[in-house]
Amino acid sequence: MTKREALADKILLLGLDGMDPRLTRKYVDMGIMPNTAEYIKRGAARRDLVLLGGHPTVTPPMWTTLATGCNSNVHGITGFNRKGGDIDMIAYNLDSRLCKAEQLWNVFAEAGKKTLVWHWPGSAWPPSSDSENLYVVDGTSPGSVGMSVAQVEAEYLLSANTEIPEVTYRKRAASEANAACVITGLDLDDEDAGDSLLEKVKVADGDGKRNLIMNESQSTTAATETGLDLALSPLKEAKGWKAAPADAKEFTVLLSGGLIRRPALVLKNADGKYAQVAMYKSKQDAEPMVVMTPGVLARSIQDEAIVGDKKYRVVRNLKVLELAEDGSKLSMYISPAMDIDNDSVYSPKRLYKDICENVGYPTPTSMVGCQDKLLITDCMLDNWYVTADWQAAAIHHLIETEDLDVIFSHFHAIDLQSHMFVKHLADKPFNRLPHEAYEKFMEDIYVQTDYYLGKFLHFLDDGWTILIFSDHAQVAPKHDIPYLGEISGTNVKVMQELGFTVLKKDENGNDLPEIDWTKTRAVASREEHIYINLKGRDPQGIVDPADKYELEEEIMTALYGYRDAKTGHRVVAVALRNRDAVLLGQGGPEAGDICYWLAEGYNFDHADCLSTTLGEGDTSVSPIFIASGRGIKQGFYTDRYIRQIDFAPTVAILGGVRMPAQCEGAPAYQILEQDV
Repeated sequence: MTKREALADKILLLGLDGMDPRLTRKYVDMGIMPNTAEYIKRGAARRDLVLLGGHPTVTPPMWTTLATGCNSNVHGITGFNRKGGDIDMIAYNLDSRLCKAEQLWNVFAEAGKKTLVWHWPGSAWPPSSDSENLYVVDGTSPGSVGMSVAQVEAEYLLSANTEIPEVTYRKRAASEANAACVITGLDLDDEDAGDSLLEKVKVADGDGKRNLIMNESQSTTAATETGLDLALSPLKEAKGWKAAPADAKEFTVLLSGGLIRRPALVLKNADGKYAQVAMYKSKQDAEPMVVMTPGVLARSIQDEAIVGDKKYRVVRNLKVLELAEDGSKLSMYISPAMDIDNDSVYSPKRLYKDICENVGYPTPTSMVGCQDKLLITDCMLDNWYVTADWQAAAIHHLIETEDLDVIFSHFHAIDLQSHMFVKHLADKPFNRLPHEAYEKFMEDIYVQTDYYLGKFLHFLDDGWTILIFSDHAQVAPKHDIPYLGEISGTNVKVMQELGFTVLKKDENGNDLPEIDWTKTRAVASREEHIYINLKGRDPQGIVDPADKYELEEEIMTALYGYRDAKTGHRVVAVALRNRDAVLLGQGGPEAGDICYWLAEGYNFDHADCLSTTLGEGDTSVSPIFIASGRGIKQGFYTDRYIRQIDFAPTVAILGGVRMPAQCEGAPAYQILEQDV
């Protein structure tokens, strides 16, 4: 075996989920991303910052491609979810045991390099190597660290005023714009206790879960308008307190859906105006749990949460959004609750205690929209600043205490926040705000990302090599979105119109949410997969294997002929048989019989389109790539399209280790200081 000399001694990989090179280039040129501009100045990239993405353009497959250097048809992670027991079922796909390719971090660890894999949502957890040099933190979901295992309560809003008659907890009551501040005309008898979007989409263990996508309310895009739960409390004169000022007012903070009640005081300042909120564990306590000033997020407040019959120790972020100076009303944000005793996604487990004691507890994720500036900017964006600070501090701490050589890290702030409003960057009749408002929301996220990247810039001066990259970005679609390509279940409408999927009917001839397998020849499941209902393979198959080829031809012809009612244009860009889909890095036994990609302008935001797709508002779905530091040319622009499968071999060359076993890519030698 030939030993390769390393071009870099220390390597830091800063993965930013959803980071768009087109928007980044725009904001760098505007001067609002100075840290990113410095990485570009001191490193190498394409002038447009594009990394040529693989397929499908969604998180788990593409982070797995970045880690292995091979396409999804090789590593086997072919969608956000995987096919479940039947062709209309989906099952969870963020599991390293499903990956059929070697991850680069195992190569580094087994070569003697101390390697940290930080929250990489693609074939990272559970750890796939026993090497003592490998450290792994989470990887079981996007969002924030521990979200999938430690989040025990969702985020919600609280409104207190003198006109509310009693303490009440309402499901999804805060659904209109500015509902956090103005609660009017609320019917307190109109309970909406339906499943949350997370409950609808989350897949079970075993064979998986069925979810028919028949209308917009069942689509993940509906999350942008999904109202938060709302706690309501009277605001009145404080009574029965051990230590409350005479002019204080009181209200109740409901936690855990109302199972926990925390008394709170509204307090005056020296000018006699109500200007602070203090929350207590009980009225008999002399000291509050937290004192809040309006507009300032109170970080990582320790408390309790109750789910079912189990009690948890948790942290939450809290924020008083508005407080009337006369103490007549207030609104408040309560973040998700994070179980602080859950160390299940840390290997070795000692890392969890070390991080908690020296940096703090893992922070909650926020994902709110409703075209409401208060929610998007004052709640969601502010929460992600907390996560940015905590994550950067945790990585710094581990670099110092564990003497790490290589860090594979992931930060999900852009992707989750953009999901909440990116579609509004297109001129749509459902937009409630001026276009400039949505542009500002996006700018804020990229300024935040630049802030996060700035926390690591000093490592360049310390001799580190730093790569900045993403898995995909998101587009704002110009046209209406067809009911095809949704990631979280079986897409019914288009396939029903084309006559391939048939639903059962009730006595009045109306569709039932159940597939009629005696008449269904094919279903579209997950983001870009169509399965033939094949005899001998599928439990309820009706299509003879001898007829499969002709049926595939019929389906693809129908897809190419399907037109948008308003534009008259096709909505499907490419449809290929499984064996042909390998040309785009898709296909293989984990993919559908047919793989397809929606045409530009008809996309959800990502996952259903080609990786070169553009959108409104200067958006694109391409990933980004910037390399800086030791071993990298400085101030250099390459004309080469660096592909996503080229990422792992390029990092391997920098680190002086072999390529992962199934690697298909080639090093981006044009950006390296030394000839390869």
